[in-house]
Amino acid sequence: MTRVAVLLGGISAEREVSRTSGTQVSAALEQAGFEVTRIEVTEDLAALLQALTPRPDVVFNALHGRFGEDGVIQGVLDYLGIPYTHSGVRASAMAMDKAAAKAVFAAAGLPVAPHRVIDIVELTDHDPLPPPYVVKPVNEGSSVGVSIVRDGDNDRARVVAEWHYGPAMVEQYIPGRELTVGVLEDHALAVTEILSAETFYDYRAKYAAGGSRHVVPAEIPADIAKQAMDIALAAHKALGCRGASRADLRYDDETGRLVLLEVNTQPGMTPTSLLPEQAAYTGMDFPTLCTWMVERAACRV
Repeated sequence: MTRVAVLLGGISAEREVSRTSGTQVSAALEQAGFEVTRIEVTEDLAALLQALTPRPDVVFNALHGRFGEDGVIQGVLDYLGIPYTHSGVRASAMAMDKAAAKAVFAAAGLPVAPHRVIDIVELTDHDPLPPPYVVKPVNEGSSVGVSIVRDGDNDRARVVAEWHYGPAMVEQYIPGRELTVGVLEDHALAVTEILSAETFYDYRAKYAAGGSRHVVPAEIPADIAKQAMDIALAAHKALGCRGASRADLRYDDETGRLVLLEVNTQPGMTPTSLLPEQAAYTGMDFPTLCTWMVERAACRV
């Protein structure tokens, strides 16, 4: 029987989401016939190394955020020689660094919004871009710390006062519809439109019950759906991702503009998560999806 260690928790702002993902994945893998050990990851690296002794056959990485999907834990597992799910060090690090990822996407000819990386104090004095624009941490996921600054709303001071994320990215706000596309290795699954109950698709909208509604397949023109899926797959390949990823896009149906926002190399695996929902739409139930990920686990650079 294959022994799978599921890493969950972690030390990022997304640890509770990771716990939910890891718990759901563990149950699904047990249902699929794997021998599963849950490992709660904390600041104590020595404790993690001890928990990985004796070595499992595979690590299912259900960590989110910094140190979980930015190449750090991937490097540890590569050093230990333990195969793990999802992308390796390089792809994980680039995808988590929004500035680096956008540079890769632009070099690959993919559509990205105008953006800048700033020290957050710059917002105190002036608008770094013409409003409206989005302010987001360079190295966080799940829309942690994301705000929209609109013309005349005097919101810059609040953003600066509440900021504790390091460098900030400011990005032109793209009006329209929120789309996401899951990718499994070499094919895109579907296009989902996310209808948020909040002002925008923020952390609460992603994970609170009733925070958003998902429409899959998205009710958009067929050529736009194909374009979105092509962009998601191209972004996955440009970063060098392996296994599963999920690309987030904005579609302005008034102008036809479609923009790639970012790629998540550790898509959520919670009851409200998008990748499992898209997999189910294509006929792959949750235990089968988790098994697919385990079967493709590897040590990667």
